[in-house]
Amino acid sequence: MTTSHEAATRDAPRERILETAYDLFAQHGVGSVGINEVITRSGVAKATLYRHFPAKTDLVLAFLAEREQRWTHDFIEAEALRRGDTPTEQLLAIFDVFDEWFHRTDFEGCSFINVLLEMHGHGSEHPLGQASAQYLDNIRVIVRDLADRAGLTAPQDFAHSWHILMKGSIVAAAEGDTIAARRARTMAHSLIDEHRAPAVMS
Repeated sequence: MTTSHEAATRDAPRERILETAYDLFAQHGVGSVGINEVITRSGVAKATLYRHFPAKTDLVLAFLAEREQRWTHDFIEAEALRRGDTPTEQLLAIFDVFDEWFHRTDFEGCSFINVLLEMHGHGSEHPLGQASAQYLDNIRVIVRDLADRAGLTAPQDFAHSWHILMKGSIVAAAEGDTIAARRARTMAHSLIDEHRAPAVMS
């Protein structure tokens, strides 16, 4: 029987590789970071890395999955749900979370957008492009569910429009507009009003 300590020891190199790759890919993009840099910084042998991740694509896919957990769920979704008492407040709180994120010295942009753009020209079937698009779609699902709970009309269309505000504010922040989230939040109020169900006349 494998003990928990043995399992942790066995998985330690993989976790060290992934943690190193996570920091490098998030800050510098996947295209500009080579496998040798990941090996050097993680302190593992090349054979060890390739045992856990046979190709760079496998490592990037693992990074994207980890990014969804840490950024989408543990950061954006969890914070928005914590800060808002109603689904509408939780939707708007996304931009409050963004505002704080945009002002952090380690603001790195959206890895899903970055990888999707880096894969442009590699064909629509490239696994990294497909994975990035799926993780972006998963964000829209979160927004759509909040819109549905808020009683907004056409929640799917709302989610697409809302996501444009989210992605646009991230790009604007990367350009240097540190109040991009506040601008997006103002526009978000108008979008919510457009999707409110009409009042029933008695």
